[in-house]
Amino acid sequence: MANIQYYDVILKPVVTEKSMELMADKKYTFYVHPEANKVMIQEAVQKMFEGTKVKKVNTMNIPGKKKRRGAVVGRTAARKKAIVQLTEDSADIEIFSGL
Repeated sequence: MANIQYYDVILKPVVTEKSMELMADKKYTFYVHPEANKVMIQEAVQKMFEGTKVKKVNTMNIPGKKKRRGAVVGRTAARKKAIVQLTEDSADIEIFSGL
C-alpha cells in the first residue's frame, strides 16, 4: 500500500440531496483515496476538522460506469466513498455549513 498522508485521504465532499439529508444525523459524505481504510479516514477527519470526534465510518467502492462514444466503449473512473458519522458532542464540519 502506498504511503498516504492524512491530507491525501479526503479528496472532496459529496454534495447531493441524499448526503444533505444525512447531515441532520451528523453523517458527512466524502470521496476518499481508493487505498484508504476506515482507520485512515477517521484520523484524517479528526485532524483536518477541529473538534470533531468520529463515531463510525462506512466505506463503499463505486465501480466506473460504461460509457459509449460511437463505436468506442470505455469506463469512467472508479471511486471510493465514505460516510463518516460524528458523535453527538462533536463539532459540526464547517465546509458543509454554508450549503
